[in-house]
Amino acid sequence: MTGPFVLAADVETELVERRSRFLTRLHRVTSVEQAELLIRAARGDHPDARHHCTALVIGATSDAAPVHRSSDDGEPSGTAGMPMLQALLHADLTDTLAVVIRYFGGVKLGAGGLLRAYTAGVEQAVAAATLLRRTELVVAQLEAPMAEVGIVENAVRVWAGAHGAQVEPTTYTSRVAQLTVLLDPSTLEGFAADVARWSSGRVRVTEAGLRAADVPMA
Repeated sequence: MTGPFVLAADVETELVERRSRFLTRLHRVTSVEQAELLIRAARGDHPDARHHCTALVIGATSDAAPVHRSSDDGEPSGTAGMPMLQALLHADLTDTLAVVIRYFGGVKLGAGGLLRAYTAGVEQAVAAATLLRRTELVVAQLEAPMAEVGIVENAVRVWAGAHGAQVEPTTYTSRVAQLTVLLDPSTLEGFAADVARWSSGRVRVTEAGLRAADVPMA
């Protein structure tokens, strides 16, 4: 599977560099507006901090271009926001906001020291985070007669559990039950063959396109 990474959950870490404290927050976001609310929340949580530097990466959608933004928030130009953004991009993260909250410790770090500290803060937070891989999965659908729903559902779930596939809730019509399975494209042929085998050809698998999904790291 290929694709960028996203956060499974928000994370916060702390780095101390020559008495300055760098608190790094990573948030999973889907819009600039959501990111702005989280930045305001960070300022509200730490009003006495000297700087609240930010970096934002939001992936492209069918309706919008990708977003890459950063802010030094008063630090010397290019020493905070851009290194943070580069750290997110280097980690292949998308839909992620990084906020580094700095409490000045009384010792100036210089441009190089600031660049290293802000980069390290984000890298440390990424290392502490649980990540999911964003990928495209095949949407496979199959219909089961009402009398065989239980048998088919059980077989599909056993197969999915063994192959890392995702089974969506079963839907029903007056005649049949429809099962939808999200699976890696490389396993579609094997899934169809297994279904045909254990159903003696009575149940067929139909490919219904692709869907983006966030899956645990192997």
